[in-house]
Amino acid sequence: MSAAGSLLVAAPLVAVPSLAVALRPARPDTVAPLRLAVVRAAVVTGAFAVLTVELLGALRLLTLPAFAVAWLIFVAATVTAAGWRRRRTAAPTGFGAARDPAAVRARLADRWRTAGRGERLLAGTVGGLVLVELLIALLAEPNNFDSQTYHLPKVEHWVAQGGLEFWPTAIHRQVTIPPGAEYLLLHLRLFTGGDALHNLVQWAAGVGCLLAVARIAAQLGGGRRAQLLTAFVLATTPMVALQATSTQTDLVCAAWVACVATLALDGLRRRAGVGTLLLLGAATGLTAVTKTSGLIGVGPLLLLWGIGQLRLAYLGGIVRGADRDRRAGARVDGPARRAGARVDGPARPALVGAGRVGLPTGGADPVAPVGADDVARPAAGGAPEPPGSRAGGVARTVAGSVLVVLVALLVVGPFLAHVQAEFGHPLGPPRLRESIPMERHDPPSVLVNALRIGHTALDTPLAPVRAATAEAIMAGARAIGVDPQDRAITFGRETFPVPAWYPDEDRVAFPLAGALALVGAALALARPARVSPAAAGTLRGYATVVVTAVALHTAMIKWQPWGNRLLLYALVLAAPLAGIWLDSLFRRRLASGSESESRGGSPAAPGRRSVAVGLAVAMLAGSALAGVLALSYGFPRRLVGAGSVFTTSEWDTRFLRRPQWADEFRAAADAVRASGARRIGLVQQNDNWEYPWWLLLRDADGRPPELVALQSVLPDRPPADPASTDAIVCTGTRKVCADLVPAGWTLTWRGYVGYALPPPR
Repeated sequence: MSAAGSLLVAAPLVAVPSLAVALRPARPDTVAPLRLAVVRAAVVTGAFAVLTVELLGALRLLTLPAFAVAWLIFVAATVTAAGWRRRRTAAPTGFGAARDPAAVRARLADRWRTAGRGERLLAGTVGGLVLVELLIALLAEPNNFDSQTYHLPKVEHWVAQGGLEFWPTAIHRQVTIPPGAEYLLLHLRLFTGGDALHNLVQWAAGVGCLLAVARIAAQLGGGRRAQLLTAFVLATTPMVALQATSTQTDLVCAAWVACVATLALDGLRRRAGVGTLLLLGAATGLTAVTKTSGLIGVGPLLLLWGIGQLRLAYLGGIVRGADRDRRAGARVDGPARRAGARVDGPARPALVGAGRVGLPTGGADPVAPVGADDVARPAAGGAPEPPGSRAGGVARTVAGSVLVVLVALLVVGPFLAHVQAEFGHPLGPPRLRESIPMERHDPPSVLVNALRIGHTALDTPLAPVRAATAEAIMAGARAIGVDPQDRAITFGRETFPVPAWYPDEDRVAFPLAGALALVGAALALARPARVSPAAAGTLRGYATVVVTAVALHTAMIKWQPWGNRLLLYALVLAAPLAGIWLDSLFRRRLASGSESESRGGSPAAPGRRSVAVGLAVAMLAGSALAGVLALSYGFPRRLVGAGSVFTTSEWDTRFLRRPQWADEFRAAADAVRASGARRIGLVQQNDNWEYPWWLLLRDADGRPPELVALQSVLPDRPPADPASTDAIVCTGTRKVCADLVPAGWTLTWRGYVGYALPPPR
């Protein structure tokens, strides 16, 4: 990495904190203001990164100098905005508004001193896992299967051609799958000249998920303990721990969905301003341009936000905001007070039917009052606002919703336009539209699909249990007239069931986190006031959104062995439900023990609650063990054992998925380089590895090779003529390669890899 590249790598590290200062919330009653500031900064930075790629790509300026100029301007703007905000705010308040870093450190130290042993253990475990993931992300080379096939080749094609136009390829996913995460990788690729920091994108997304779900837990009425439990459940999930060190895209998608969630929940408490609307739109667009399946979660969240905004608009005609009531409190006359007016009391619940709202009761030191909904009954004798105000509020909500959609289209629109122009449909060619989405939507088929997805998501190492439940699902499917292997509800040629318990980043199940989330969702729907007295209505509304998203997912996405990855966004959304429920369980257990002791007797004998607490503690301990084992022995990056990041060479690490291919690729590349070939033809099938060629055939100065496809699945992008190349490299099937090799050329084949050279001149 050059000196200039090192400085540019630091640009995001400067921009995000600066934006967090510039965008910190001004309201003193904001829930978890520091986390909200970080969410805002992340969304703005992500939108900048994506739009920069689109703009410079349209100008064919995907080059280091162009990106350097863009980032220098962006950093200068963020630093200037942060400085202006600090000068403008004479007396900042709140944890996230401290001017002096020493004050922040002192606040953190105070939090640590006042935390109980359990809270310290939770926080220490989460922090330790995050640091270990960072270590692995820095030490391990990208070795994810999909990254070798299409994630990273995308980036290399963009660098080689300097633009975003599509190219002839046999791997349609290189051009049809949304490229939002790869856009972020492109910045690092240009800064560093390689892939040494590529894993950090998913690692940063994992950290973002933890911050966002902890804030969501606070918004749902959870105190410090509930927020720590939420982060703990998510951080110890093997899928999260493994993906946080990879170049997959699921955590990036989940992070943007979580940003939408926490911003949308704020919309249940107060009317959204233009800034919030822009952020919601940007986060929605970032989700869409990263992984369209994430929109299954975003849609219900935006619907909940819209309902909350309409409710606030409707109540605007008969109620006044809490802040205005407080300001008006001094002017309320004596008779009004004697009539029972509530001037500065607890706010009304966020949703109709909720219990009374107050401070969170789940922890010793709540981050901020989460019960304030900024909606209160007007003082007695106060006249309601005219009906026109109510209509204006509804119109404002509609206009705001349109703005959210427009901003989202601004972010994802350029990519959709590329796909529309290429395939005549914004969602790509028919093979993409039909391979993953469900092709049957009758209730029996959806039910069978949901059961199979649930079985794979909750898989355990207990083979008899797996076999018995799978057989029951298949027998039940046949009983209601559904083939459990029907291609219309099953991806490709895959067959249900498959083992998914092993800690492999592509398919590992999450039985513990999933079970906790399921219980939390059920209780949040059935007894929200018991789980979160501070925000019962908000909790029930949010749980409804999560359940709806999961139901939509099972009705829209076919079962596949790798389906757990696609569900990751839903798991992230559900984590706060698990944390809130666990905290309420522990809170009630402690309260019952204290009540018994206060009566002068001994604590109550262990009962159902004690059993439930014991099971919960056991599941949390199992979660911690699962997270540690995933990082220690997970695949394809691990700390110890065969394939350890400490003992395995760079090249062998890249090929841990297919060790037998490592020497084959290297031998073929050495022969091609020795021939002096510059224009090299590619022969491959849809799921073959292309990325190793970009590494092995690169010039000594790092300049990418000229690789041209000899096959193309794009109707308007014809492949290159084999005779126009200096050499041909092939993967997959020898016959396909031999059919494309010109007459007189020599074809050499070794297992999976082959190469062809022209006769000596």
